[in-house]
Amino acid sequence: MGNRCASTPSCRKLWSCICCCSNNNNNKTQTRIQHGSRGKVHPVSKIEKWEEKITEANKNGKILVVNFSAPWCVPCKKIEPVFKELASRYPSMIFVTVDVEELAEFSNEWNVEATPTVVFLKDGRQMDKLVGAETSELQKKTAAAADLFLKKP
Repeated sequence: MGNRCASTPSCRKLWSCICCCSNNNNNKTQTRIQHGSRGKVHPVSKIEKWEEKITEANKNGKILVVNFSAPWCVPCKKIEPVFKELASRYPSMIFVTVDVEELAEFSNEWNVEATPTVVFLKDGRQMDKLVGAETSELQKKTAAAADLFLKKP
């Protein structure tokens, strides 16, 4: 498959996007998802930024919530406001968004096969994972991770 989208034969997108290709109305000029400091979501487009954030999380005993997304991914845009809201609600956790196109090899190392994929890390190890744009499941998993963080010795 080579990480090409299998949803639509004519699609040339690099990553499979959960129901993106069938619902994008062939709009090739979709705008990039903007991730600013509002909502405390940190964009990661370079490995150095990733190293900075994972080091910060590990050093401070925090959970790192990683949203692997793509700028053209409609479901990624669907969960973006929820992800930002969760970042505001849980300041004891670090929220980052990784652009799978800018960090393709890195995303492969994390076995990201579809976008969005949200990975929860504690001490650099994966503790949970969500594939798809199920906002209620994202909220549940984030709350469960926060509860785990609060119960630490």
